[in-house]
Amino acid sequence: MKLATLKDGSPDGVLSVVDQAGARFIEVGEVPTLQSLMDDWNAGQAALRKAQARLAAGEGEPLTSDRIAAPLPRAWQWLDGSAFSTHGDLMQVAFGHDPIETDRPLMYQGMSDRFFGPTDDIPLPTTDHGIDFEGEFGVIVDHVPMGTNAADAMKHIRLIVQINDWSLRAIAPVEMKTGFGWVQAKPACSMAPFAVTPDELGDAWQNGRAHLDLAIDWNGNRFGSANGGEMAFGFHELVAHAALTRDLVAGTVIGSGTVSNRNYADVGSSCISEVRAIEIIAHGAPKTPFMAFGDCIRMVGRAKDGSERHCQMNCIG
Repeated sequence: MKLATLKDGSPDGVLSVVDQAGARFIEVGEVPTLQSLMDDWNAGQAALRKAQARLAAGEGEPLTSDRIAAPLPRAWQWLDGSAFSTHGDLMQVAFGHDPIETDRPLMYQGMSDRFFGPTDDIPLPTTDHGIDFEGEFGVIVDHVPMGTNAADAMKHIRLIVQINDWSLRAIAPVEMKTGFGWVQAKPACSMAPFAVTPDELGDAWQNGRAHLDLAIDWNGNRFGSANGGEMAFGFHELVAHAALTRDLVAGTVIGSGTVSNRNYADVGSSCISEVRAIEIIAHGAPKTPFMAFGDCIRMVGRAKDGSERHCQMNCIG
């Protein structure tokens, strides 16, 4: 099932079911918001099926991009992992830090009171902060009890989303050195328009990983097309890691971290900082600049058959 949230002037928008083509929608009604659905996923299924049946019968309205908010415009919790080993290795070079010696998933808690929509302009104060995009996949879970193991965590993964985790690279090293976490370096993320149930991905959803190519275009030029299947830890393992010492509230969003592949020379990257690290390795210094005001970034999750599963395009305002 494919879900979207439509803008209606309220903070949480209106939950809607969308057809396979992403061309028409119908409001669920009985379950007004995505957060209310996550609060009681099982109870909301009848209303979702009813809306889906009406849509299949020809009801519904045309869906236009200007009406679409982030699937979850605000969340109780956003936890972002760093589950791609290649990205981690390259970022050590970019920031000049020693390798992190651990066999545990890396994760931080970020800003969750707002997620920008798929076509929203992104307001940031200055390009001096080193504006970067980070393409990644994410999941939205229902209530996860404390101590849930990785195997049981799979059934709590209800929806899959695609996220742009905006980063301010000039600030990040300063905050990292404090050892106290990110605040200024991590503004609000943006989300692609649709949240989909895992079955929508078919065989692209395997072992808690979204095996989709994440095609990224920067100002119309292809930047990268890395595949999400190369996670060192699957989403179920990230969920279990986060739930070790606490319950996870329904609607928690968990990110994969920047999608990155070992064959980056062939498929490209999903953030500027990674490319700059590659340039440091090859040439001794970075060449690629960070983003400028007016730049636009487009991210599309693609299945093996080329069909688009997630797409967002945001410009820096």
